[in-house]
Amino acid sequence: MPDAVNSGTRTIGVDVGGTKVAAGFVDAQGEITQHMRTAMNPRGTAEEGLAAVTTAIDTLLKMAPEAHGGVQRIGICAPGPLDPQTGVVLNPPNVPCWRNFPLAAEISRRYGSFVRIDNDANAAGLAEGLWGAGRGYKNVFYAGIGTGIGTGILFDGRIYYGRTGAAAEGGHVIIDYKGPRCGCGKRGCIEVLASGTAIGKRARARLAEKAGCSAVMLELAGGNVEAITSEIVGRAYTAGDPLAKEILLETVELLAIWLGNIVDLLEPGVIILGGGVATMLSPFFGEIRDRLPAWCVNARCREIPLVPARYGENAGIAGGAALCAAPMPS
Repeated sequence: MPDAVNSGTRTIGVDVGGTKVAAGFVDAQGEITQHMRTAMNPRGTAEEGLAAVTTAIDTLLKMAPEAHGGVQRIGICAPGPLDPQTGVVLNPPNVPCWRNFPLAAEISRRYGSFVRIDNDANAAGLAEGLWGAGRGYKNVFYAGIGTGIGTGILFDGRIYYGRTGAAAEGGHVIIDYKGPRCGCGKRGCIEVLASGTAIGKRARARLAEKAGCSAVMLELAGGNVEAITSEIVGRAYTAGDPLAKEILLETVELLAIWLGNIVDLLEPGVIILGGGVATMLSPFFGEIRDRLPAWCVNARCREIPLVPARYGENAGIAGGAALCAAPMPS
């Protein structure tokens, strides 16, 4: 494959989510120069899902007419499970309109471009390794902590896929085998304990147990306990709410336990945390690192940098473009 980061090429990164498709031009330094987003109906037909992707790309091209005919590569972050080698989306629960859908082939046929697809955590981790917080490190562990928890692993700068492509499901590492049941079917996964969904659920349960223990969270939720989300917990913490701080510190401990296991298994050169919950928890990164020795055999675990991701809500766009700048999976 020709050098995908050559300054003479045009690369588009596309991020397909459950409710939207975002697309942007990404330059050779990983800068997103222009971007847009459009709605996605995940429960329509396969053709409607494809139309959302092509609408996003076509709209982006209209923003830069000089790019017509010059887009040589399109990288797509698509919901998994998928096959990054064939470009087929298999059976994503969040986008049920696609079942064994040849997304890469369809996009390549329409635009005449080289197309790659992968899941969002793999691609975001790759973007961080190429252009972001993981630049300069051979081995990277990336975690996107938001509604759920997705992870990507880079060894020698390349995505680690495992035997069949199903590796790096770090969000489903169990840290409490008696814990609540995760959406994946297992009990006590870090996702069901420390994701944004879990933080909101824990806050609602705590308020139901102790009525009136957090006037700040209730006020932010308009008096409705069921409307409390992880975002509200974060805003309440910023306002000095003690219950919000307690809930976030519990999350910090859970993440420290999990990352202690990750360090003992992989000992990466750097740990990168992205996503909305990671942004909310960034004031606690030092606390997480300080707690690692209690949950980690590795005596030098605190030497591993624990850093925020470079890319925020546009991680999928950068990740899509990064796929085109990396070797094909083997």
